[in-house]
Amino acid sequence: MRLREAIAMLALVVLAATACSRLTFIKPKAGRGNYEQKAPEYTFREDAEGKRRMAGMDQLALAERHLRAGEYDAAEANTRAAMKSDPKSPGAYTLLGAIEDQRGHSEKAGGYYAKAAELAPAKGNVLNNYGAWLCGNGRAVEALTWFDRALADPTYASPASALANAGSCAMSLGQTARADHDLRAALDLDPESPVALAAMAELQYRGGHFMEARAFSERCLAAGAASPRVLQLASQIEEKLGDTVAAARYVQRLRTEFPQARNAQPGEAVSHDAQ
Repeated sequence: MRLREAIAMLALVVLAATACSRLTFIKPKAGRGNYEQKAPEYTFREDAEGKRRMAGMDQLALAERHLRAGEYDAAEANTRAAMKSDPKSPGAYTLLGAIEDQRGHSEKAGGYYAKAAELAPAKGNVLNNYGAWLCGNGRAVEALTWFDRALADPTYASPASALANAGSCAMSLGQTARADHDLRAALDLDPESPVALAAMAELQYRGGHFMEARAFSERCLAAGAASPRVLQLASQIEEKLGDTVAAARYVQRLRTEFPQARNAQPGEAVSHDAQ
């Protein structure tokens, strides 16, 4: 799977309890990287400080909804309002990074992700997020260190995400052994991880294991993770297996679902513009 594809679009979740509250939000699909990016979690008591932060959480919830709707200015306004309640919120900085990613301002987004990691240097979600940005922006060697740091967090609730990201990143560096290890570990934890399935399909394809590549590709598509690269890879796999009808069928689906790839042909790679 190419390093410039997007994978994750998941919603903001607020979990309330009698004594404390928790915020978890996840970066929505940005179209600028093939890594699952997740933001930090917070737990606090329902005292005056907790109520102040809860107000900030409400603003972040509104910001995330605006972001998912493509209303970037409104999302930024709500995020900055949240920062008045908590100027050092790693979650707010991560959401600003997501907004700038959506706007196409990758370098600015990276600054926000880096700031979030600075503010939460031991939180797996935040470190994974920054590593995802690094690997999607040509800094794969550096990114692997951040994924390792994310996985070292014993409280990290989504290690499959960091493992999938690390495996994809290792594959981009030609580190086949690490890629295979991390991707399989990710799938052990999350058998429907679209990042890990797509990357395993490509890893097997590159290694000439076309039947295995087909299996991972089909699982990826069954999980609802169609993208230009995934569909084109499926076509390439079928070409290698001699099923030209299936290859053409994938290309037709590619042209239908992603008009920007209307000139794609069976067995050909997708251009960067078609991602």
